[in-house]
Amino acid sequence: MKKILVLGAGLVSRPGVNYLLERKNLSVTVASRTVSKAEKLVQGHGNGRAVAVDVENDAALAALIGEHDIIISLLPWIHHVKVANLCLEHGKDMVTTSYVSEGMKNLSRPVLDKGLLFLNEIGVDPGIDHMSAMKIIHAVEAEGGKVLHFHSYCGGLPAPENNDNPFGYKFSWSPRGVVLASRNSARFLENGKIVEIEGKNLFLNPKVEEIEGLGKFEVYPNRDSVPYKDTYGLKDALTVIRGTYRNLGWCATLKKIVDLGLVDETPRPELKGLTFRQLTAGLVGAPADQHLKEATAARLGIPAASEIIQRLDWLGLFSDEVTPDGGNYLDILSTRLQEKLFFKDGEKDMLVLRHRFIVENEDRSQDLITSTLIDFGIPFGDSSMARTVSLPMAIATRMIAEGTIAMKGVQTPVHPEIYEPVLRELETLNIKMVEKRLHLK
Repeated sequence: MKKILVLGAGLVSRPGVNYLLERKNLSVTVASRTVSKAEKLVQGHGNGRAVAVDVENDAALAALIGEHDIIISLLPWIHHVKVANLCLEHGKDMVTTSYVSEGMKNLSRPVLDKGLLFLNEIGVDPGIDHMSAMKIIHAVEAEGGKVLHFHSYCGGLPAPENNDNPFGYKFSWSPRGVVLASRNSARFLENGKIVEIEGKNLFLNPKVEEIEGLGKFEVYPNRDSVPYKDTYGLKDALTVIRGTYRNLGWCATLKKIVDLGLVDETPRPELKGLTFRQLTAGLVGAPADQHLKEATAARLGIPAASEIIQRLDWLGLFSDEVTPDGGNYLDILSTRLQEKLFFKDGEKDMLVLRHRFIVENEDRSQDLITSTLIDFGIPFGDSSMARTVSLPMAIATRMIAEGTIAMKGVQTPVHPEIYEPVLRELETLNIKMVEKRLHLK
């Protein structure tokens, strides 16, 4: 019986842990700083156990890793390399849903030399996006065609019937992480030219895309898309863009929130005990009086009656409520967003992933291929985000345990050996990409 160790019992862990616990040929240990969270996950399963773990306690973490065969890290990404080094030391395979960091890349040779597999990016974005894209890219190549333009967009949003706040968004994971992403620069290939966008301009000029049956969404670029030309083997591609879906109005509002200075992490003890009105007045450089909305609008260069000011008002930035303890603007904003933009009991989230390819066929004709996943959370059950992140991870872990993945080294799921069986099994769990092909010329 293979022993699986899951490090972390956070928001996305439950569907994947349940999948593994249902395989009676696997023993599953869930380790969390808050052991009650781990106990809840393994409750009722004889092949599961919960333990407490402090990731900062190197000796305890090493001992726990040493007792198991495959280590899944659902910890914050900053801990992955530490876990990876312990897996290397103890000769254990490792699985994560996070992007491959430079530190992880640097382990490629020793991991290969030890005959181990460290499989990363096996969630949804990254994960299902890679696997479903590679399936089509390899199929086009097998037909003698080539991909000329590639767009890949993904977003986690409220289901339409639960999209009931002015921001058009609710948090299914850390608000701090979502807000911090608003400072990322972006880089992509478009019509043969590399385009670079500074973090401060990330939300300027978003594209608008319509998805059949759901309506229109904004799209802004996601990090650095250029390396995916090589990662995906898109040697003929003139365009390679990866982006994020949001509901209309999100980008303009986040741009102004960044412009106000609310995404600043600088420690500011003087903020303690301020009202939101006083905090906003300090950012704007205006009195904390009844004209603060107008002063904020003037500072941001927008009309006082604009939807952006209405959203900031709804968030409470002009109220006399006392701000939560945070120590800096970013933490105060993140806490406030969590208080206001949350999923109520029984509400559903929605995961939208779409690839768009323009391909040139062997006869020089061109086709548009789309591949779309629309998935909804289960009322009073697992969110779509949790399912689409943790189920690919769990399926791949089972395959490693059963020896059906033979690859070694630091890998991502861009290889048929991994993506074909994982995508097949995801379909049995009602997570399915729908492909369409339209002849262009």
